[in-house]
Amino acid sequence: MKKTFTDEQIVGILRGFEPSGKTIKEYCREKDVSEGTFYKWRNRFGTMEVAEVKEYRQLQQENARLKRLLAERDLEIDVIKEVLAKKW
Repeated sequence: MKKTFTDEQIVGILRGFEPSGKTIKEYCREKDVSEGTFYKWRNRFGTMEVAEVKEYRQLQQENARLKRLLAERDLEIDVIKEVLAKKW
């Protein structure tokens, strides 16, 4: 069964590993997370705190929005060029 974790939960799981004193395999079994997922999270969120992860997600969303706006603007420019090319 696939679970989804919030950013806060991911950071909490990553932060809880070191003080637990367990191996990664034991800790992942306890938290019901695969080892691959744990390593992937650690690579992505390594030293981040909850506030930094939230800011990172907001920046990703803003970047995606700006990319969509740029793509729409490029399409509009292409359409205008085609229309102008046909009239002359």
